[in-house]
Amino acid sequence: MGKNNIKQEINIGVIGLGVGERHIIGYKQIENVNVIAACDIDKKKLNDVCNRQEIDQRHNDYRKLLENPKIDALSICSYDNFHADQIVDAFNAGKHVMCEKPITLNKLDLERVVRAWQDSGKRISSNLILRQSPRFIELRRMVQAGEFGDIFYMEGDYIHQILWKITEGWRGNMDFYCITYGGGIHLIDLMRWIIGEDVTEVSGMAAKKITKNSSYKYPDIITNLLGFKSDIMAKTTTCLAPQRQQIHTLNIYGTKLSFENANGDGRLYSGDSPNDQKAFKIPYPAIEKGDLLPDFIDAIRNDREPNVAAKDVFRVMDICFACWQSVKEKRNINVDYVY
Repeated sequence: MGKNNIKQEINIGVIGLGVGERHIIGYKQIENVNVIAACDIDKKKLNDVCNRQEIDQRHNDYRKLLENPKIDALSICSYDNFHADQIVDAFNAGKHVMCEKPITLNKLDLERVVRAWQDSGKRISSNLILRQSPRFIELRRMVQAGEFGDIFYMEGDYIHQILWKITEGWRGNMDFYCITYGGGIHLIDLMRWIIGEDVTEVSGMAAKKITKNSSYKYPDIITNLLGFKSDIMAKTTTCLAPQRQQIHTLNIYGTKLSFENANGDGRLYSGDSPNDQKAFKIPYPAIEKGDLLPDFIDAIRNDREPNVAAKDVFRVMDICFACWQSVKEKRNINVDYVY
């Protein structure tokens, strides 16, 4: 295929119509992309969304989308515990896959997904949307250009007041749920992407304090230390209960420059005096849920890896698995990568 092959028509099916509706809206903004079918186990939600978005093909069983030869790619936006089977089935049916994170909940399922992807020859990406924030894109450019000097420490925390999602929503009803997989994964991926290195070792602690009187069974705050290949150290915390505005905490410390994120202007530091700091005005977060979809479609059309490539999707999951293993076993864990 030639570059920018926008004439190739791509037909999409969407599974799961919570955040999946945002995917539908995003696809509709891309030339020659059609969402022709949707699936949800909730019949009312299925009809409500399909009526709003003018989708005729409506199913409660996702396998109906797999059987449709006109569908080229699937957006998988179902409950997390359904992702692995649906991805494997999609690849076996010859479909490309965009999946909400986390793509699996354990390493055995990740191995199944990797094998199915390799056998299929199709594309996979995941909605690790912070990579589309203009502020983080510019920070990555600066880091890769050496403007920060040698990076030696980072902090990437997922701080968001959405406790109801684990105490009242479907996540709290799952047999297993880890807030690092659902929230912290964004910052783990972001730090790995900005510095262009893999994590080699993790160490973690967790607590179940905020939800101790609820039916939610797993830790509600998790902190992990990450060791990268070049001995960069990082810390990542996931907490869904802070009484504050949402923030993707990202602090980067280098020998020439340091950066601290904030709602509003971030801050760049070149020293320790008041005169050594300046506002970092690049917009943040300035992203929408569907912002990665044009690149996913372009990757299909031009037979290339998406910007959030298969290797990225698989490796951030392996890091998350190691983070949870460290919490459970109360010891340092070396990260073992499936791919």
